[in-house]
Amino acid sequence: MPQEFSPAIFVAGLFLVYVAVLLLGWVTFKTSAGIPISRRRPDVVAHSSGLSRLTEHAVGALNKSVKDRGNRFLSRDRLDECGLKKAPGDYLLMAGVATLLAGVIGFVLGGLAPAFLFTLVTPVALHLTLNVLAARRRHQFDDQVPDTLQMLAGGLRAGHSLLRAVDAAAQESQPPMSEELSRILNETRIGRDLGESLAEVAQRTQSEDFAAIAQAIEIHREVGGDLAEVLDHLGDTVRDRNQVRGQIRALSAEGRMSALVLMSLPVLMFFGLTMFNDLYSRTFYTTFPGYAMIAAGLVLLTVGGLWLKSLVKPKF
Repeated sequence: MPQEFSPAIFVAGLFLVYVAVLLLGWVTFKTSAGIPISRRRPDVVAHSSGLSRLTEHAVGALNKSVKDRGNRFLSRDRLDECGLKKAPGDYLLMAGVATLLAGVIGFVLGGLAPAFLFTLVTPVALHLTLNVLAARRRHQFDDQVPDTLQMLAGGLRAGHSLLRAVDAAAQESQPPMSEELSRILNETRIGRDLGESLAEVAQRTQSEDFAAIAQAIEIHREVGGDLAEVLDHLGDTVRDRNQVRGQIRALSAEGRMSALVLMSLPVLMFFGLTMFNDLYSRTFYTTFPGYAMIAAGLVLLTVGGLWLKSLVKPKF
């Protein structure tokens, strides 16, 4: 903590922390119903505080801004890829609150330099978190494709229509497959073409296997044939691909672990030196050359991380 600072700054920082925690809790735990309570339950009088109304106006303005500008980093489609249910404005507000909270904590812990560093790092960390959630959801979706193919083929052989087989597969599957299949059903019920819904799911999940399913169903709708048999053969191909993918991941596990160690070692060494002997690391956050070295280290770590990622990521 800095040796001397104004009590007014401390009080202002503490107030901002309280406001940030309130906003973060309200946005996180509020209900996500699309229909207002005045329409769902007309006999109930809705009571809302000034903070709730202010937050709702802020979320509405952020949603309108994201929709008008078409932000590809945090859009409705991007959140759907991650499996998140709230609107983009909610997450933008949460990101702003988290950044503010991180900046105040950094200032209380070490002054302006840690506050500036925490303020820069927090949005990057939130963006990386979205990437991790999207990658995890895509991996889970790819693992569920073979079982879904088997259920679709079984439903068609039992005499059900294609949409009824999709409905049965949605009920028997686990998320995220059940969520995507239920979305396909809901879209077709309101008049959207089945092929377009299937293609959009394949694009959103970036699944080549599901794209093959969409193409097979679209071709069957045009030329006919035994769709159940086609899905069986496609399921065998998908299982073989997943087996090869698992073998490649096992062979590249050592390289990925080495990359993780190389990326985390400088950061752990810095915090270790700060914890056990502050004299060694004080130069980095008390002088201008120290700030320059930290910035250069972050740039080099970023370049090295991208290079290692390209080396250990197999393509097949």
